[in-house]
Formats: sequence, C-alpha cells, structure tokens
Amino acid sequence: MWDSRAEADRWLRQAENDLEFARLGLREGFFAQVCFLAQQSAEKAVQAVGYLLGERTVLGHSVAVLVDRYSERVPGLADLRDEAGILDQYYIPTRYPNGLPGGFPFMAFNEEQASNALAATERFLRLASELMAAG
Repeated sequence: MWDSRAEADRWLRQAENDLEFARLGLREGFFAQVCFLAQQSAEKAVQAVGYLLGERTVLGHSVAVLVDRYSERVPGLADLRDEAGILDQYYIPTRYPNGLPGGFPFMAFNEEQASNALAATERFLRLASELMAAG
C-alpha cells in the first residue's frame, strides 16, 4: 500500500542531507556547488510537500513551478515564490561552463550568493518540516 507520508519523509530527509553537504561546501569555498545544492535541496523539500499532500508522483526540477503547483493548498509556499525563482537560476549555470556567457561556474559565484541560497533553502526545509510535524 502506498504511503505518501513515508515518501514525503524520504524526500525531506534527502533534502536535509543535501543542505548539510552544501554547508560544508560553503565553509570550504565551493560557492557554485553550494548554490546548486541549495536549489536541489529546496526542490526536494517542495517535492516532499507534494508527497505529503498525497501525490503519487512529483515531477519537475523548477522550485518555482513546484511552489506554484502547491501554493493554493499550502499558503506558506506562496511567501517563498521569490526565493524559488532565485534558486532556479542556480540549476544550470552553477554546473556547466556553457551555462554561462563565458568563464567557469566555480569562478562566477560568490560567498554572498551561496549564503543567501542556503538561507532561502532553509526556509523551504523549515516549512516542509513544519507540515510533516503537523500531520
């Protein structure tokens, strides 16, 4: 029997683990990778929300699209729409040199961007955790 709550927990726990690894990256100066992991962690947190709402399959890599999909049923998500858009900007250019007009991803992103990305992601995880705790 399908257990959407257990699936939500799996996605949220992975999001938390990704966030922990991103924190290590911030301390070590891997800012592009931190920005990418922040986007991935937020994505997984919102996917966890989708599973918690009873979805059997949650597809998509855009945090903003996922937020829009669930914000009617989870009003707190709407408050994170701007952060979702910022995090989505880190999905491709943080990983691939051809995702930027020139240069290298590891040289294009800075500590402030990485710190801000982590702070935004923490808000997504906090919301997902609160929803899980509420039942």
